[in-house]
Amino acid sequence: MDIKDLLKEIITDHTPSGREPEAAFKVKELFGKFFDEVKVDKLGNIIGKKTGKDSKFKVMIAAHMDEIGMMVTKIEEKGFIRFTFVGGIDQRILLGQEVLIHGKEIVPGIIGSKPPHLQEPDEKSKALKKEDLFIDTGLSYEKIKDIVSVGDFITFKRRPVELLNNHFASNALDDKAGIAAILCCIEELKKLIFSADVYGVATVQEEVGLRGAITSTYGIYPDIGIAVDVGHGNIPDLPEEETFKLGKGPVIALGPNIHPKIYERLKNLADEYKIPYQIDPNPSYTGTDAWSIQITRAGVPTGLISIPLRYMHTTVETLNTEDIKLIGRLLALFIASVDTEFVEGLKCY
Repeated sequence: MDIKDLLKEIITDHTPSGREPEAAFKVKELFGKFFDEVKVDKLGNIIGKKTGKDSKFKVMIAAHMDEIGMMVTKIEEKGFIRFTFVGGIDQRILLGQEVLIHGKEIVPGIIGSKPPHLQEPDEKSKALKKEDLFIDTGLSYEKIKDIVSVGDFITFKRRPVELLNNHFASNALDDKAGIAAILCCIEELKKLIFSADVYGVATVQEEVGLRGAITSTYGIYPDIGIAVDVGHGNIPDLPEEETFKLGKGPVIALGPNIHPKIYERLKNLADEYKIPYQIDPNPSYTGTDAWSIQITRAGVPTGLISIPLRYMHTTVETLNTEDIKLIGRLLALFIASVDTEFVEGLKCY
């Protein structure tokens, strides 16, 4: 499996939080190729099922398919468009970005603001506010109002960039890279014998409140749940203990959000099969789907594996594709190791 090609396919879906059900065509198509059964629940989560040898247990692996984006708030008389954020966007990256407005048809635009030559002296030393920015499509008010409406979604227009040494950059890798890892896991399972039924879930609305993981976990009610998300990659000026190295393997979380026996099994399997890994001691709320999985219904024993990612929530998020392969292998080995003794043991700390 070529991970870069897989990522390019998944990224073609423009899925800001709230728009996933009407836009996740490629993800649903890929799930149909990898899983035995595929369905979409009422909130829009795409759920694939791979049937195990005896279907005694249910293991759920989740990664969110929504991405950060924007939404139209006003169309001004001169045709410029004002907007707000969907999810956590760093407004410092916005000036000069190319965007796509998803109206009655897709309208390309660019984000502009007052040029520095015409700014007041005190403006030059301040970061631009959201209110200072607007989208220029080149159309007049009369033309644009027939195509674009208040509430229409806006996404970034970017092309993936293949960097050296297996590095890959694009928007929306948080967390479409996690979906790629799930598909790698299912591909790896073809080589293994496993007892559990495996549910792969592309969740919705993670960026605005971990919502899809709540409803999908409630419906599946797995014996074990594992979230696959991204963690901050190492860059200059960030403390080493707060970041993870690209190309050095999956990041395995531990802490109150994580069942200790799931953490221990993942770590032991990585040691046994010589899969490089990194440890993420997380003392509280992880801010990922793992949180929703853990506390749904009567509770679900939960794990979290992260992909090291640089420049999170920008249009040039960067990762190493080897980490995705390694996560897929580790997840498959974990699923193959799940038996009655392990599942029963999760009830005893």
